Amino acid sequence: MDLINFRVGKKTISLKILDILLTERYEGNLTSLPNENPSFLGVKDYMGTPTPIFDLGLILNNQSSYETNQSLVELLQLREQDHKAWLSELELSVHNDVPFTKSRDPKQTDFGKWFYNFKTDNEDLKAILSRFEGPHDRLHSIADEVLNLCSKGKKDQALATLEKEKLTTFTKLIRLFESARDQIILDHKPIIVFTTEDGQQPHIGLLVDRVEDNIHCDESDIKPLHEMTNVGFDIDPQTKKMMKGLIKQGDNHSLVLDPSAIFRPEHLQDYEPVETEEYGLF
Repeated sequence: MDLINFRVGKKTISLKILDILLTERYEGNLTSLPNENPSFLGVKDYMGTPTPIFDLGLILNNQSSYETNQSLVELLQLREQDHKAWLSELELSVHNDVPFTKSRDPKQTDFGKWFYNFKTDNEDLKAILSRFEGPHDRLHSIADEVLNLCSKGKKDQALATLEKEKLTTFTKLIRLFESARDQIILDHKPIIVFTTEDGQQPHIGLLVDRVEDNIHCDESDIKPLHEMTNVGFDIDPQTKKMMKGLIKQGDNHSLVLDPSAIFRPEHLQDYEPVETEEYGLF
């Protein structure tokens, strides 16, 4: 059996090549229809056939990948603002000889607690985050440095040190926050996988994050449904209908889906198709 692996959040899903018509870059150009299923995004015409599109992120992770990314972008914005407030309070402390109450331990800040526990499979984002530790540690270390200078009556030297670090270390840190947010936004280029039941007509489209690779396996390599809960898959009724099993290759797990298990919304029978331009990767 030949399959294609796709990434959806932190999960990998597999579809049989024979179940795939093509993939298409998702541009948000769907026709919305009223529906109680939150994972149903709308309809896309494929060769005159109205094809319902479902968000696999919502089905598998209870949150779309777009929402997950936006939450991460917003978190980084908040942590950037924390550091701006931190530096402002340090400047106030030095200028006005008032106590400095912010954390001086980089690992005890809200950003530090998040940073040392955050995991990502995005190699570009991982590379950017790896550059945070140096300037982040340095920024927090200057609090002791400048406040010690102030305590010795060397306020001018403390202000000079603070200004230098503001133009170098702090500026570098802020640029890293900006780069990390930009990478998260730019990296998200979801695609629609048009699936088929008969090899000719589209059945449904599935929104995924990206194509991973292709694999070959035997039916015997697909593990039973009950083993999925052991690797962190929360199974809801809609997802359970789609599942055929789990493939384990080394330390990696891939969830095998049967897209025909998602039924087309009944109200599509009254939908009037419009011509659209189709293009694929397969």
